Amino acid sequence: MDWKVFLTTFAAIFIAELGDKTQLATMLFAADKTVSKTTVFLAASTALVLASAIGVLAGTVISAYVSEKILRYVAGAGFIVIGLITLYRA
Repeated sequence: MDWKVFLTTFAAIFIAELGDKTQLATMLFAADKTVSKTTVFLAASTALVLASAIGVLAGTVISAYVSEKILRYVAGAGFIVIGLITLYRA
């Protein structure tokens, strides 16, 4: 296992997920006193693992057709556009 890739991916995803809609939705489900916290945890964890698996699969398929350099430019431009839209709407 490449620990540098592992730790970089972990840190990026962990920081990106803190306080986002997914975490807030999970907190709302867990706040219900009648709901099993274990069930909420397992369901949320499974959903995040499946979403990540889809991302890895999509990245693998796309990278077979598009160079890594182009993917980085597209991803960077996408983040910039989203940031500008967010700033514009603020």
